Amino acid sequence: MNGRGIEDPTPSSSPLEWKFSQVFGERTAGEEVQEVDIISAIEFDKTGDHLATGDRGGRVVLFERTDTRDHGYQRDPDYPISRHPEFRYRTEFQSHEPEFDYLKSLEIEEKINKIRWCQTANGALFLLSTNDKTIKFWKVQEKKVKKICDLNVDPSQVVGNGSIAGSSISTSAKGYLPNGGCSERPYSCLGNDVLFPLGGIPSLHLPVVVSQETNLVSRCRRVYAHAHDYHINSISNNSDGETFISADDLRINLWNLEISNQSFNIVDVKPTNMEDLTEVITSAEFHPTHCNMLAYSSSKGSIRLIDLRQSALCDTHTKLFEEHETPGSRSFFTEIIASISDIKFGRDGRYILSRDYMTLKLWDVNMDAGPVATFQVHEYLRPKLPDLYENDSIFDKFECCLSGDGLQVATGSYSNLFRVFGCNAGSNEATTLEASKNPMRRQVQTPSRPSRTLSSLTRAVRRGAESQGLDSNGNAYDFTTKLLHLAWHPTENSLACAAANSLYMYHA
Repeated sequence: MNGRGIEDPTPSSSPLEWKFSQVFGERTAGEEVQEVDIISAIEFDKTGDHLATGDRGGRVVLFERTDTRDHGYQRDPDYPISRHPEFRYRTEFQSHEPEFDYLKSLEIEEKINKIRWCQTANGALFLLSTNDKTIKFWKVQEKKVKKICDLNVDPSQVVGNGSIAGSSISTSAKGYLPNGGCSERPYSCLGNDVLFPLGGIPSLHLPVVVSQETNLVSRCRRVYAHAHDYHINSISNNSDGETFISADDLRINLWNLEISNQSFNIVDVKPTNMEDLTEVITSAEFHPTHCNMLAYSSSKGSIRLIDLRQSALCDTHTKLFEEHETPGSRSFFTEIIASISDIKFGRDGRYILSRDYMTLKLWDVNMDAGPVATFQVHEYLRPKLPDLYENDSIFDKFECCLSGDGLQVATGSYSNLFRVFGCNAGSNEATTLEASKNPMRRQVQTPSRPSRTLSSLTRAVRRGAESQGLDSNGNAYDFTTKLLHLAWHPTENSLACAAANSLYMYHA
């Protein structure tokens, strides 16, 4: 965020025109998707030159940008990019395996919950990946594969301990001749293992080591385990490049990247009596520039900003962001749909974007009276909440993301749809796209006009409400296909979206 996302009306407020870039792992019609292949995490690195995805099978797949001048890890900032970003598959590795906790009789899935990129060093890539219980620190580096060439003996003729391939005569049946010669075959014996042609080798020379090709090799540097009693829902790197946090339902732990056997508990919301538990932690993230600040969200729809300088255990917050209920609007589902599933800081830390079941909210960290903007993602679902509660869809955890300049926000929905909103003052951008090669197929042709709420204090903008469960073509939405994970390129208007096992890339 550059501070202009809300106040400054000078940037163009015209909606972005999104176009399909490429797709990895596209399904054919009628193809059945394996559960282990479904993408469960997605993340760009800070440069935007690398993209990582994790799946329910515990694999991490890395993609590398190719439309740069040197095709390397660093992009020349003076090099004009005339095309949209293009990526290629680079490598993959098995990050986590299924485990079983015998003390608790609990199966631990291998599914990757989150991936976070760390600072690069000496041309190597570093990243953190986590499943429900264990965090791993990976190093991915180019290694040259070397091969020994120009041997004295054809290696295809040598097997085992040096004997010649195709020989069926045992050493006990040999007829030895003077000077070490062997009868019945044209080879001379040196000891009992190595055989040479009769007459010797015309010229002996040293073998040559030749570099054949370069491969990316992944190696697990550290494993951070046994620190969480509940499922890990978030990990986040600190701007100091040395520490990171991991959060579960009740605790947030602070780690040093170099120390895997010790962590510090900095937030603990577990009550003395578990019957008094009223809310849990749902997401946590470090401030992008202040290494002492972090925010975490709760199942009650609130966001707490804490300062690590206040105390070792941050049981009090610096600021609390929450939206108060409208009198008479409370229902059985109010608290469920208010639960925040994801939060993201803007690039400069001025704004926080949060996603609950029905809406996106944009918060100014300097103003805790309420959100500065609210975007309706799928208001048409409100009459269907009882049905969605019955089939557990109401507990789906959708992620959210912001553009690098802070002028747009995005999140996913059902039927593999995702929504992009403009958060600049005066913008009426509320675009619905489908994760397919034709993203505009289900675009809402006439997005709802923005309307001011009664609260002028928060300047909350509400827009984008749709018809009752039908798209612009009159088709019913499919609640079994959901776009939970997406990421915005850090410097360009490019989006990566995960639809089941397929990764779609779009640009504007």
